[in-house]
Amino acid sequence: MILEISAGLLERIHQNGEKSYPEEGAGLLLGRAEATSRLVTEILTLTNAREDSARRNRYLLTPQDMLRAEEEAERLGLEVIGVFHSHPDHPNQPSEFDREWAMPWFSYLITSVDSGKAVDSRSWRLADDRKSFDEEIIQMNSEQ
Repeated sequence: MILEISAGLLERIHQNGEKSYPEEGAGLLLGRAEATSRLVTEILTLTNAREDSARRNRYLLTPQDMLRAEEEAERLGLEVIGVFHSHPDHPNQPSEFDREWAMPWFSYLITSVDSGKAVDSRSWRLADDRKSFDEEIIQMNSEQ
């Protein structure tokens, strides 16, 4: 499984994580899905709708966020293919909370943000049995 993304889009995701720090930042990945790969061609940054006290280690995307993303994807001839979010001062691997709320079809790109600086991103996909995540390879492309 491969998640293909441009350096420019990944940089925008990193900037979102840094801007949101010390809270989790989040948004949606738009693009095209193939059998073994996903191509991210646009991102939609969203406001973390989680209550104030939980934003440090949780994010929430609302049904309205999902509807807005679906409409934007359709307008662009794309699909919503995943979620991105940051982990402030925490590794870029899914938490148990992430697993409980994840959907098997989506890619989950997680960026570790240490002391306000985005360090690294990894991508994951929930296994069909919902018991674990499988890591996706992030492949950089030259598109903006």
